Amino acid sequence: MLADLEELVSRESYSADHAAVAASADVVAEQGRRLLGGRAETITIGGVTHVRWSFGTPRILLLGHHDTVWPLGTLKTHPFSVEQGIARGPGVFDMKAGLVQMFHALALLPSLDGLCVLVTGDEEVGSDTSRALIEDTARACRAALVLEPSATGGALKTSRKGVSHYDLTVHGRAAHSGLDPEKGINAATEIAHHLLALRPITDAVTARTGPGTTITPTVMSAGTTTNTVPARARLSIDVRVPSTAAQHAADELINALAPHHPGARLHVDGGPNRPPLDADAARQLFTLARDVATRLGLGPLQQAAVGGASDGNYTAGVGCPTLDGLGAVGDGAHADHEHVVTATMPPRAQLLAHLVGAML
Repeated sequence: MLADLEELVSRESYSADHAAVAASADVVAEQGRRLLGGRAETITIGGVTHVRWSFGTPRILLLGHHDTVWPLGTLKTHPFSVEQGIARGPGVFDMKAGLVQMFHALALLPSLDGLCVLVTGDEEVGSDTSRALIEDTARACRAALVLEPSATGGALKTSRKGVSHYDLTVHGRAAHSGLDPEKGINAATEIAHHLLALRPITDAVTARTGPGTTITPTVMSAGTTTNTVPARARLSIDVRVPSTAAQHAADELINALAPHHPGARLHVDGGPNRPPLDADAARQLFTLARDVATRLGLGPLQQAAVGGASDGNYTAGVGCPTLDGLGAVGDGAHADHEHVVTATMPPRAQLLAHLVGAML
């Protein structure tokens, strides 16, 4: 398993580099061919390469991704290593160890009939090219098992917040900031009004739909030179919601934003990206997984609700019962301390194998 993990991590797969993702897909496909005994279908959509195996008529979807947030060259500063039971390297936790565990788990089964394995190449950037593929596959299945990393301590993820993304663009009017600033319309000042409006919007969504919504300004830019009234400003907003009602309320209120200055123009781009993964979508699957873990002597299995989203949000969103976080145990997704506890990899593979076996 560690040799396979090293092979995957050593093939960098930064989401924005489609050639790197395609090369990574080849490695994923070859590992799957060796361990599953079947050739993969390589699907390229919008330049992004995804890998799929279908065995018979799929009833259960096993879902993961092979792209990472780490730019090419990260291996020079974060090389793959295993020391004192800890594996490190770009993407080792999110989520290449999960792929290794999945392949080795399925290799334990006497038959793969009824399974679909889908490994996408753009999860880290919103799954724009793979969303339809994921949703169409999930609609035909009775359950989806997602090999994303576990929550703290190996807990499975039974609830995820939904995600929306927005870009606000303000168009003002440039002017010399020393000679005649009054002739300009300052886009930076205008965007600041909208930034401050996000707190009342959050409060309004909470009042309507209950707690849990976060609306976070992330990237902001304005202006061109230090002596010019900015003619354009831009603000990116990340929205996380616990329910569909909260997602709709936030969308309505953000799209209702209006210019503060009568001469300014405001344009709102974006909207809901991933629907919430409600705990009801995972309830029965988690109960089954917990019973399997107990029977195998793997200790009490825990569950967690998390703010991050995954492609499991899409499968649950189309009505497919979904259990997430079945992948690696470790910490540090997207961070310098990303790592996997290697001793947990075989029992997690065993858990997945017996869970799938109980479902077939």
